[in-house]
Amino acid sequence: MSTPATRSRENTRARLLDAAAQVFAEVGLEGATVEAVCERAGFTRGAFYSNFESKDELFLALAGAVADARLNAVRERVAALAADGAFTDCDPAVLVRRVIDSVGDDRLGVMLHSEIRIRALRDPASGAAYLAKEEEMLESITEIVRGIVDSGAISLRMEPEPVARLLMIVWEGMTVRGAMAGDDDARLRDASGEALGRLVEALMV
Repeated sequence: MSTPATRSRENTRARLLDAAAQVFAEVGLEGATVEAVCERAGFTRGAFYSNFESKDELFLALAGAVADARLNAVRERVAALAADGAFTDCDPAVLVRRVIDSVGDDRLGVMLHSEIRIRALRDPASGAAYLAKEEEMLESITEIVRGIVDSGAISLRMEPEPVARLLMIVWEGMTVRGAMAGDDDARLRDASGEALGRLVEALMV
């Protein structure tokens, strides 16, 4: 059972992570300062250093939290769709879009993910952590594809795992392209969902 002090600490940490997500997305890791994160969160430097040893530790914690949130959103939506019988007699394009909507991609999130990827390219430890989370996401998407195929709703030209990998590549590429083009959040999700739906249809036998 958590104590009031524990809940207060968890709330402080969550607010710092939320503020950091905004600051890192806006100005990047190098441009961000501890002071800017504290000001955005409404805390002092003391509150920051009671939760994180450095800006780098905060960034790594944020990267992990972002990846976990994305994974959980996909898993929860898939479980709900399966419970509703959506894998039976489904329109694959519509199903893909329903999963994408659950993740809630937006411009700020795309910028943050891009910053995380840049750090992963430059730092081996960050790169290893990023790839590990990506593999977890790949497993989740593979299970989605396998579930649809096993339901008999569709047949695919490829095995579920390479299909899942292609879906992830197109998903990331379309969201980044949309953010660069200045798409709003709704258009960002619509465009990526539409592209993924067309990809699934192209891969069907």
